[in-house]
Amino acid sequence: MAGTRNLTKGNPAKLILLFTVPLLIGNIFQQFYNIADTFIVGRTIGINALAAVGCTGSIMFLILGFAQGLTSGLSIITAQKFGAGDKKAIKESYFTGIVISMIVTIILTTISTILARPILVAMNTPTEIIDDAYNFVFIIFLGIIASMFFNFFSNIIRALGDSKTPLIYLIIACILNIVLEFGFILIFKMGVSGAALATVIAQGVSALLCIWYIKRNLPILRLKKSDIKLSRDVFLEHVRMSLPMGFQASIIAIGAIAVQFALNSLGAVSVAAYTAAQKIDTIAIQPMMSFGITMATYTAQNYGAEKFERIKQGVRKCIFISVSFSIIVGLINIFAGHILTSIFVGSDQTEVISLSQVYLTANGIFYFILSLLFIYRYTLQGLGQSFIPTVAGIMELLMRTFAAIMLAKPFGFLGVSLASPLAWIGACIPLAGAYYITMRKIDHEKLKKTHYEGDNNIEDCGCIDKQL
Repeated sequence: MAGTRNLTKGNPAKLILLFTVPLLIGNIFQQFYNIADTFIVGRTIGINALAAVGCTGSIMFLILGFAQGLTSGLSIITAQKFGAGDKKAIKESYFTGIVISMIVTIILTTISTILARPILVAMNTPTEIIDDAYNFVFIIFLGIIASMFFNFFSNIIRALGDSKTPLIYLIIACILNIVLEFGFILIFKMGVSGAALATVIAQGVSALLCIWYIKRNLPILRLKKSDIKLSRDVFLEHVRMSLPMGFQASIIAIGAIAVQFALNSLGAVSVAAYTAAQKIDTIAIQPMMSFGITMATYTAQNYGAEKFERIKQGVRKCIFISVSFSIIVGLINIFAGHILTSIFVGSDQTEVISLSQVYLTANGIFYFILSLLFIYRYTLQGLGQSFIPTVAGIMELLMRTFAAIMLAKPFGFLGVSLASPLAWIGACIPLAGAYYITMRKIDHEKLKKTHYEGDNNIEDCGCIDKQL
C-alpha cells in the first residue's frame, strides 16, 4: 500500500531507528512552536511577557495534552488493524476517530475558554502577568480544533508506518509560525496575542496538509458513502482506548499545575527561569519521547499480527538505544545548560540563568529513568492497555504535588525542579512491572494455545488411523 510501512517484518532495531529519526526531527520542529514563542517574546517584548507565556504551559498541557493522548489512543487501534491486515476495520477505525475527535474538540473548546481566567487566578498567577497570560491562552484554546486534528491526522499517518510525511508538514508549519509571529509582534504590535495566533494558524496549516496527503496518497483511508457509519461496538472500543490515554495526560498536567502554583509564589524571575529551562528540557527529552512513540506503533502493528517475540526484541533494542541517548543529552544539559538558557533570555539575565541551570541539572541526572518510562508506557499502550499507564499518570500527579507542597517551601526553586524526576521514578515502577507481567502472560497464553493445538492434532491423527 502506497505511503505505508509494515513494521512486522525486518530487523527490529533498524525499523525502530528508521521510524524514530523522522519522528524525532518532527517532534523537535513541533516544539519550535513553543520555542519560537519563548525566544521571540522574551527578546522582543520582555521578561514579564516571557513569564506570562510560560505560566500558561501547565494549563495548555491540561487541555492540549488530553487531545494528544486521545488521538494517540485512536491511532493505536488503527495500527493494530493495519498489522492484522484488515482493510475494512482500518476504515472503520479512521472514521470513528474523526467523529470522536470532533465531539471532544467541541467539549474542550467550550470548557477551556470559559475556565481559562478562573484557573489562572486560582493558580496565584502574579498580577503583573495575568492579563497577558489570559490573552495568550484564550486564543490557543479557541484554536483547539487545529491542534486536535493536526495530532489526529499525523498520528493516523504514523499508525500506517509513515513517520516522514508529518515531519515535512511540521517543518513547513514551523517556518510559517516563526514568520507570522515576528510579523504579528513586530509589525502589527499584537504582543503575546500575536504569538498565540501564529501558533494556531501554523497548526491549522499542518492539519490541512495532512488531510491533503491522506486523500492523495493513502487510498486505504479514502472513505466512501458506505464507510460513513458508526458501529456501536467499534465506537466503544475506541472510546475505551482513547479516553484513558487522554486522561493520563490531563492527570499529569494537574500535577504540573500544582507545581506551577508553587512556582508562581516564588515570583516572576523564577517563573521566567523555569520557562526557559523547560524549553531546553523539552527539546532534550525528544529523543526519549520519540523512541517511546515509535514503540506504540511498532508494538501495535506486531500485536495485531500476533508477533509477540518481535515486541520483546524491539523493546530490548529500544532500551539500549534510548538510554544511551538519555545519558548523552543529560550530560549536555548539566554542563552547558547555562549557555543554552542565555540564548533565550540574554547573557545579562544572570539570576534567571543561574536558576535555570539548577532545573536542568536536577532533571538531566534522571533522564535515563524517563527513557525507560516512555518505552514501557507506549509499549503497553501499543498492546491495548490503558489501566496501568493511567495508574502511572496518577503516580506522576502525586509525586509532583508532593514536590509542590512539601519541597517548594523549604528548598525553593530546587524543590520545584525536583518535581519531574520524582514523578518519573514514581511512574516508571508500575509501568516496568506491568510490561514484564504482561509479556509473561502473553508467553503463557501462547504456550497453552500451542499445547491445545498440538493435542487436537494428535486426536485428529488418531481418528484418521482408526478410520484407516
